[in-house]
Amino acid sequence: MRFYLVDDDPDILALVATVLEQAGHSVEACGSSTQALNEIPVRRPDCVITDVMMPEMDGFELTRELRRRPDLAAMKIIVLSAKTYDFDRRRARELGADGFIAKPVGKDELLKLIDEIISSQVVVTYWGVHGTLPVPGPANVRYGGNTSCVSVEVGGEPLLIFDCGTGVKRLSDHVMATGDQRLSARIFISHTHWDHINTVPFFAPLYVRGNQIEVFGPYQGDLTIERAISAQMESVYFPVTIREFGARLMFRDLREETLEFGPVKIDTMLLRHPGYCLGYRITSRGRRICYITDNELYQPDDNRHDTRYVTQLADFVHGADVLITDTTYRDHEYPSKVDWGHSSVSQVANLAARAEVKRLHLFHHDPDQTDDDIDLKLVETRVQLVKLGSAVVCEAPAEGSKLVL
Repeated sequence: MRFYLVDDDPDILALVATVLEQAGHSVEACGSSTQALNEIPVRRPDCVITDVMMPEMDGFELTRELRRRPDLAAMKIIVLSAKTYDFDRRRARELGADGFIAKPVGKDELLKLIDEIISSQVVVTYWGVHGTLPVPGPANVRYGGNTSCVSVEVGGEPLLIFDCGTGVKRLSDHVMATGDQRLSARIFISHTHWDHINTVPFFAPLYVRGNQIEVFGPYQGDLTIERAISAQMESVYFPVTIREFGARLMFRDLREETLEFGPVKIDTMLLRHPGYCLGYRITSRGRRICYITDNELYQPDDNRHDTRYVTQLADFVHGADVLITDTTYRDHEYPSKVDWGHSSVSQVANLAARAEVKRLHLFHHDPDQTDDDIDLKLVETRVQLVKLGSAVVCEAPAEGSKLVL
């Protein structure tokens, strides 16, 4: 790629240029922000990396002026600064920067962070795929035994986390092992049943000062998402209270609505499940991921089958690159589980085919189902899709697996 560096410190310019050139990139460097403002529209680099504190014009003003030009809209802008205040990070975003990297930073970490910011990829990772309760043991090795947790990475954006079942402990271990300088994350809770919130206290980044974590979840009448999370950590249930979290923590109650965070848009939809439960549709960089759990799709011959709701849900997930959805039961298991709030193979296949999604990912497996049972469920779903004449690719992702879009 072609990089253009702006910094009034010649040593920083030389160091960053060397790192990028050794990685195979071409680099131009400039010590004057006003000169850079004149040259960048002519040079048209793929990415500008700018300092903040510079004479003549600071990096924020440079970013703002560059973002005023529609012909440079595809160009990435990264702020590289020793100013690590939350205000400056937010300001960089507000003015149009694609990412913020704090100095000092090592060579390998710098390349990694730049790659994350400029990448157009969206990465979905599964940390727990079972529902209700964890099921460790030899019968649940291939798919894993942890409960619901999925992360979505959009380069340069805060990590998106969906539900905090026991799988979030595995995600926590991964985050802490990477040694990232600071974590920004947004956690989206589908609903407040135990298997979706009970491992929040074991997400270690919550205890680290300097991390910034936002928690979003459904408003349950008189129960806020903050109260739902904190109540399960009161002394009679847990020895550590929410007051001991060191991260900057914010809560927000959700209803059916649309949220926008720079290049990330998230829509919510109420699902058919006991209590107030939300499904999420994530749209970013031309990709669409739908996280729909827990959700009950009744059989068509059941008087509780709501064609209007099914139509709304099909419209909500239509054309998704991946539909991650509650497929708790095989069809022969479902009759004894009606009204428990979960779906079976045939109706999930019908939904995926009707909505013309590209990939269907079976999720939220019953705790009594072993790896072999999930294999059978996968086969049955694929057979149903063939009967429907659908081209949907159906998979049952295992704990720890990744999908790069």
